[in-house]
Amino acid sequence: MRRLFRPLADLLCCAVALAVPAHAAFAASSETTAGGTPSLTLASPAAQPSTVESRSFHSNVLQRDWSYVVYLPPGYHAHGRRYPVLYLLHGNNDDAMHWVTQGRLQTTADSLIAHKDIPPVVIVMPQGGTDWYVDRKEKIETAFFTELLPAIEAHYAVFADRKNRVIGGASMGGFGALRYAMLRPEQFCGVLLLSPAIYSTEPPPQSAARHVGVFGEHGFDPEVWHALNYPALWQHYVSQPYRLPMFIGAGDYELVIQAEASTLYKRWREAGNPAALRIIGGGHNWDLWAVLLPAALKYALACTQPA
Repeated sequence: MRRLFRPLADLLCCAVALAVPAHAAFAASSETTAGGTPSLTLASPAAQPSTVESRSFHSNVLQRDWSYVVYLPPGYHAHGRRYPVLYLLHGNNDDAMHWVTQGRLQTTADSLIAHKDIPPVVIVMPQGGTDWYVDRKEKIETAFFTELLPAIEAHYAVFADRKNRVIGGASMGGFGALRYAMLRPEQFCGVLLLSPAIYSTEPPPQSAARHVGVFGEHGFDPEVWHALNYPALWQHYVSQPYRLPMFIGAGDYELVIQAEASTLYKRWREAGNPAALRIIGGGHNWDLWAVLLPAALKYALACTQPA
């Protein structure tokens, strides 16, 4: 079990390591985290396998504990080398751990790293509830930039610069990832969006965006939606000296989202940004996103410069 960095150690609580072996042969050993919680580390005779951990810290901005799931690549060491970091945002009322249990993130990342398709990378998946990653119900956008990023960079052996930081998300998380990338392009070198809920006009009647109490004080307010959606950030983004490569994926059963993804791809390319668009068979679910994830990770992480 790696040691926590000393700075900000008092912020971490309730640490639970869910180490999953990367190989069939391994030896198990019991350890205790800094918070006194027993954990299990599975060590391969050949190399330390990847691990998935669920952790939390107290957010002063949110005035509550904020939890996240983190993937640590095979051979991760807290001291010595540094790793690129990818932040993945989940969908509406979903769970960060679903990236692993339903999106097959751990096995996918392990395979891509083993084949040298992506560099060893730390992947952070914060719990987003139904906040849509904006400062409405609570200031989750502010907390992301002012608390989560510094906490991760203090506790894990990751680079703290834009050329090794990537943002991505699925559905509601795609809305948040695109917003963060356009609002703060100096923070990220790449973006990946899976079925992003980025309706450029208004969300369709069945969209959760209309019913979660984020975009309006009393029911859904189109003005609030338009003020927070990506078209409102366009002039700000294109005025910056950054052009972020973006992977956009959607399913052919997602008729509205497929059309929105194509529109975004066209605008992104016309503005001089590298981009890849993939429309494959499937609907708005983890089955689709698990299939898209390998190509998305390869494309989005190609911008990193860990050497």
